[in-house]
Amino acid sequence: MMNKVTNILLAGVGGQGILLASEIISEVMLMAGLDVKKNEVHGMSQRGGSVVSHVRYGEKVYSSIIPEGEVDILFSFEMLETCRYLPLMRPSGKVIVNDWKIAPPSVALGQQAYPENIVANMRQQFADTTLVNGLVLALEAGNAKTVNTVLLGALSNVLEFDRDLWLTALRKMIPERLLAVNLKAFDLGCQTK
Repeated sequence: MMNKVTNILLAGVGGQGILLASEIISEVMLMAGLDVKKNEVHGMSQRGGSVVSHVRYGEKVYSSIIPEGEVDILFSFEMLETCRYLPLMRPSGKVIVNDWKIAPPSVALGQQAYPENIVANMRQQFADTTLVNGLVLALEAGNAKTVNTVLLGALSNVLEFDRDLWLTALRKMIPERLLAVNLKAFDLGCQTK
């Protein structure tokens, strides 16, 4: 049995499938017999605004909000959003980040530049940083909209849960007509190291 609470913070922008990903992660933990708490902040998600989901699991979890400085895994779907949440990490935390850049309004309007060297700066702070070519792998799977499932495959590499739990959760949460492409996307994400 696990005595420790593990904290995963999902971050990105609206429309990237973050909420579905947090549901799938939570389902895996529940099937593993753990207590799970989840909290979502949608913000302006329908307009490409910031979306954050807290997932906490362990033997017993009392709160759905991850305390500052206690994020074990920052699971991010967009690079700039990753930077926004790095201060919430434990010093020993892991970062899994999609290599996708989505320009916020200030960058799109030319008022600011998109920061350079984001991944190098992340790796300076957190040596355990995995960069995932999410869109490339999703296109290889056959559907650009499976980036979130590619990223789940990469996340499954760092969590201690049986692959069958992930596959069962995907089969439960993904519509049948989209299941095959998502299973392929998951497998491609699992190959990311």
